[in-house]
Amino acid sequence: MKDRKQVPPSDAEATASLTYGGYLGLDALLSAQLPRSSPEHPDEMLFIIQHQITELWLKLALHELEAVMMALRSDDLNQTRLGLARICEIERQMLAQWTLFDTLTPQGYAGFRGALGTASGFQSWQFRQFECLLGHRDPEVPAIFAHDPAQRRLLERLQQSPALFDEFLRHLARQGHPVPTRRLRRDWRTAAAADDDVVRLLQRIYADAQAHADVHAVCELLVDIDQQLQIWRYRHMKTVERIIGRRRGTGGSDGVAYLRRGINVQCFPELWLLRGEETSA
Repeated sequence: MKDRKQVPPSDAEATASLTYGGYLGLDALLSAQLPRSSPEHPDEMLFIIQHQITELWLKLALHELEAVMMALRSDDLNQTRLGLARICEIERQMLAQWTLFDTLTPQGYAGFRGALGTASGFQSWQFRQFECLLGHRDPEVPAIFAHDPAQRRLLERLQQSPALFDEFLRHLARQGHPVPTRRLRRDWRTAAAADDDVVRLLQRIYADAQAHADVHAVCELLVDIDQQLQIWRYRHMKTVERIIGRRRGTGGSDGVAYLRRGINVQCFPELWLLRGEETSA
């Protein structure tokens, strides 16, 4: 087997102004890790990078979710499926990160916790946007960002707009499915309660999944996304419990108790309810 040799760049490539680091903005990206503990605690770098990586994944998830919403409005279920599948994989990447946090001991975290001040993942505006677009609506959330008027206005606007499942039901209605009018004209500012008529509609789709293959595939991807988010919330709660026990969080929340309350929140309750019923029409 011949040795692999690096092919030298062409003259044009060698003189090009755009480099790998320039394209990726590595100077800015790799200089954004600024530990605040003094003297600097070695575990703080892990804490910062882990959260920054999560925010990058959330940025991509929001990008994909926006494309999915547009695809649904255009009745393009092929692009909808591709986008939902990618979001689910992004969630799996976010979930996998918790294992690295398991190497952070309570003593290690205590060594730099004071440097965090009131900063907390509770204040992640990207995560708040993500859960809002998935259907979680809490009128108190925008007030968390009173210090950032632009983010507060954005969250308020999102809470007054259809969520992902709302757009899916709108698509089904345009395709002739009997979606109840009350679900198409509901108050977007509140989380949608489970609707028996929607459950029955989904049961009919699942009962003849072959005839409704595209819609059925989207439904299953929505369940995947919801399940991954619930598992992510559980791992978040257990990681916090492992590191700080039952103490209050840095952002003023009641820590583990607050996180535990969110574990069983379902974004698409009708897709879970139909599993407890016969799927025949």
